[in-house]
Amino acid sequence: MSPTPSPARPPSARTSFAHALSGLLDVLLPADCAGCGTERTQLCPACRHTLATARPGPTLLPWAHAAAPYTDPVRQLLLVHKERGALRLAGPLGEVLGRAVRSALGARAGAAPLLLVPMPSARAAVRARGHDPTLRLAGAAARSLRRAGLDARAAPLLRHARPVADQTGLNAAERRRNLHGALTVLPRARRGLAGRQPVLVDDLVTTGASLAEAARALADAGLPARAAATVAATAVRPEG
Repeated sequence: MSPTPSPARPPSARTSFAHALSGLLDVLLPADCAGCGTERTQLCPACRHTLATARPGPTLLPWAHAAAPYTDPVRQLLLVHKERGALRLAGPLGEVLGRAVRSALGARAGAAPLLLVPMPSARAAVRARGHDPTLRLAGAAARSLRRAGLDARAAPLLRHARPVADQTGLNAAERRRNLHGALTVLPRARRGLAGRQPVLVDDLVTTGASLAEAARALADAGLPARAAATVAATAVRPEG
């Protein structure tokens, strides 16, 4: 999930420069594996294998599927991509997210063109990080689905309608109350989207409160999302 942080001050020139330098070094120099720390490779064979063999399935929300538990190395890969701007990880993480999309849709995966709708990031968070990680993952997932023969595109349709409190420490009921009515659909959302099947996507699901609020906002705009997908989940749906 992508909780909305409290309004933050715009990043300093030093912060912006640091993000730009980090991205340049990420391209020019070999880095240690973001998942396990293996030297001189940003994604080692073992961590790549973990992503490739992840088995998507339902979460606490039956209509929201996640590819993997939120444990290392997947946890570290998501954090490094989001907070340290390791942009080359978007490709392999997007592949995993694409598989979660297919799992969530099941037989409906090829029934209509897909529209991947990323959970929105707060503007302050995007400025501080220098990129929008969830939008980047949605785009990578759409590309992976197209390579698999599905008609898919990503579009940032949602935005925050009001500030919300930091969700750290809140239980599921408190998160639902905190997020109720917090999201809305951009006015341009309906343009060129006729016939597409919306699927909500995010990097992580915990209680599902954010995805449920996003589904409400889309439904109120006449764009009901019948499925959601994430790379990871902190808890899986109990069996039985």
